[in-house]
Amino acid sequence: MFKTSSESRVAGGLDGAVLARNTIINFVGLAIPLAAGFLTIPYVIRYLGTTRFGILSIVWIVFGYFGMFELGLGRTTTKYIAEALGKGETERLPAYLWTTVFLQMAVGAVASLGLFFAAPLLSERFLKIPAAFGGETRLTLELVAISLPLNFVSSSFRGVLEAGQRFDLVNAVKIPLNILFYCLPLVGALLGFHLPGIVVMLILSRLLGLLLWAFCCFRVFPVLRSKPVFFRAYLRPLLSFSGWLAVSGILYTMINSLDRLMIGNLVGMDAVSHYSAPFEAISRIGIIPGSLSLVLFPAFSFLNGGNQGARMEGIISKSVKYLLILTGPLLLLVFFFSREILDLWLGPDFARHSTAVLQLLAIGFLINSLVTVAYNYLQGIGRVDVTTKFQVLELVAYSLLMWAFVRSWGINGAALATALRLAIFTFFNFWAAQKVGQLKLSRLWDAHIARLLLILMIYVTGLVACDLIGHAKLIGSVLLTAALIPAIFLFALDHRERIFIRDKLAPVAAISRLGRGRHP
Repeated sequence: MFKTSSESRVAGGLDGAVLARNTIINFVGLAIPLAAGFLTIPYVIRYLGTTRFGILSIVWIVFGYFGMFELGLGRTTTKYIAEALGKGETERLPAYLWTTVFLQMAVGAVASLGLFFAAPLLSERFLKIPAAFGGETRLTLELVAISLPLNFVSSSFRGVLEAGQRFDLVNAVKIPLNILFYCLPLVGALLGFHLPGIVVMLILSRLLGLLLWAFCCFRVFPVLRSKPVFFRAYLRPLLSFSGWLAVSGILYTMINSLDRLMIGNLVGMDAVSHYSAPFEAISRIGIIPGSLSLVLFPAFSFLNGGNQGARMEGIISKSVKYLLILTGPLLLLVFFFSREILDLWLGPDFARHSTAVLQLLAIGFLINSLVTVAYNYLQGIGRVDVTTKFQVLELVAYSLLMWAFVRSWGINGAALATALRLAIFTFFNFWAAQKVGQLKLSRLWDAHIARLLLILMIYVTGLVACDLIGHAKLIGSVLLTAALIPAIFLFALDHRERIFIRDKLAPVAAISRLGRGRHP
């Protein structure tokens, strides 16, 4: 299961097949816990009650999104470990790991103290908790505060495995850990535990995750089995990179919540619901580019360390093509069936108010799915500052645009402003990758991408025709999608990619033939 020759494994393993495999592993690692949450949350609400579940939701936010508080040090670990592997400087791995671990502990201690002493204020005033739940909420938040350093340090050990492209081990721990994240509250509720008892169970599961990730790190990279030492010489570059990441994370949170805040202020809470439901639904498609993002960042960091620009361009070209294949047809179908999807999912009222919102967001998210490639390229070569500086301008411009569009067109205006922002941010990142990162975009264009775009244009034309006909819309789109799959396979994939897919599908075909033999 483990290989100690980590450097050679990474160097020889950054080909399309390995990156595709790791992307699929990450997708499964993101999708399975989401499914677990979808199944368990109704029962958690039933047994805990709405008030306790609301408090638990705050706990989930702290556990699930602590990355904004840990100043991006986990991702910084991935960056510098991968870069050292790319340079063949494995002797530097302990210095980077233990320095970031000590920093994580220090930052975690500060965050822990802050949340611990803020717990009474949060529970009694800010969160407006009913008096009957005040003491329970305060103790819950204090327990969460104590666990923050544990969560922070875990991200560094996980980051080491990501740097080595060991997403099999990352997800072997992460999937059960995140399933427990949703299942333990249900178990605790069934056992009669209140929130503090449930939080203790969650903390113990996180401790187990840290121990498992650390164990995997020491097995995969034996050089890390050294005495923990803080290297002051690495402090400045680590903090510089993580500092830009931290600012970027804060700006992203502000930008990403601005639309709903503006709608609530200018239109009303009913409008927020009609906007938020399609937004949250379509944002779930983001797990596709998100799965690839986890792979691309350490890959670009590794190749940048080894000055392998040509290989980076090859990975970028294939990544753009794969994202268009995976997200393009899906989001185009969402666009053309927006009304039907909303009517079936949320009812006629949402279909009437939110169809245009879903359509506009589908176009914005389709363009923005490609930003994963350029964004991770810039971060992989160490230019995280470029997009962070742009986000400052983005926040100002988006605020003005959102205000004007919401006043004029309500939630449809908000969706249009969001779609424009996503498109502009995508184009900027590719421009910056060419201008600042010296990426030659002309080399990314090849015959297969040209054919893919032509196939998608024909697909869109067919969907438009089916939409105009009306009564043949569903049947026509099914036939078009059925024809799209072999067209992409034959004309948009190269010979190696077709062989790779055939090899992966061979066991399925064999089982199918065996089944037909047994049941003639």
